[in-house]
Amino acid sequence: MEKNIEFLYKYLNNASPTGFEYPGQQIWLDYIRPFIDETIIDNYGTAVGVINPGQDYSVAIEAHADEISWFVNYITPEGYIYVIRNGGSDHQIAPSMRVNLHTRKNGIVKGIFGWPAIHVRNGEKEEAPSLKNIFIDVGAATDVEVAEMGIHVGTVITFEDGLTELNDKFYTGRALDNRMGGYMIAEVARKLHENKIKLPFTLYVVNAVQEEIGLRGAEMISRQLKPDVAIVTDVTHDTQSPMYDKKKSGDVACGKGPTVCYGPAVQNNLLNFIIDTAEEKGIPIQRQATSRSTGTDTDAFAYSGEGVPSALMSLPLKYMHTTVETVAKDDVNSCIDLFYELLLKLEAGQDFKYIK
Repeated sequence: MEKNIEFLYKYLNNASPTGFEYPGQQIWLDYIRPFIDETIIDNYGTAVGVINPGQDYSVAIEAHADEISWFVNYITPEGYIYVIRNGGSDHQIAPSMRVNLHTRKNGIVKGIFGWPAIHVRNGEKEEAPSLKNIFIDVGAATDVEVAEMGIHVGTVITFEDGLTELNDKFYTGRALDNRMGGYMIAEVARKLHENKIKLPFTLYVVNAVQEEIGLRGAEMISRQLKPDVAIVTDVTHDTQSPMYDKKKSGDVACGKGPTVCYGPAVQNNLLNFIIDTAEEKGIPIQRQATSRSTGTDTDAFAYSGEGVPSALMSLPLKYMHTTVETVAKDDVNSCIDLFYELLLKLEAGQDFKYIK
């Protein structure tokens, strides 16, 4: 297995819940260190690889590192654990899932989201899974046993599922949103290094924390870096599978290339620059529109300080916020290629203002 794919599996299979991203950030930084000149790490764990530091003009390419998870909220006298969300975790998929509880005392403690058997549920009137009734079983009979395992209110919990491949064409697993983006920007840094590219500007390769609870990591790091341009990557919904309404959610498909986004936070001249570059290089793209905000770190960069020309390049993904998030390998490679070509084409001092 090639080193970049080894990194992909190691990075994706590691847990990086919101607010606790540091183990994954260490894996990411260790991988990109040979390809960068400097590192910046802020107080909450956003990691930045700096290429060609000290230039007057700077560009940021960014992904977010955190994944949805749960917090222990209440432990019953019988040793069952009730939870609250850390990010947009889906209560409907929880029953029967295996989980890891991340403790300081004992490391990872295994658990399961239990659920009553079909035999004893109340037929058509049965309760659907909700935050009121989903619970975790760690094999304890009392709350004292749970405490002895190092589990307490505030212990963070992640699903256990790891990265696999589907029909040799897709990657599937948990936390592709958006550590697949972290992989892609790391590969851009590697490609620049291996091809001995000397950029005429400073490049910040940014892996931000806490996107899933309100773009907080990007908000903080954008104020520190103050880039002249920011291009953000995140995932977007593949709308081809059943139960999607294309009239509402647009028409995006895995395997048809990166998706560029139209919306107020997206600077149109920068967006057109991306589209023109993709067309020149024969990289397929798709389009989508957003109302008001993109809901991604693009918004944090765009509205930072005096405003940063920002754009969003999304990776189509099926089944967001589940343990079987799925992306096409071809789309991953196309995103890497488009980032690379954009950086080669960008000029130091390039001005994207509408009015000259």
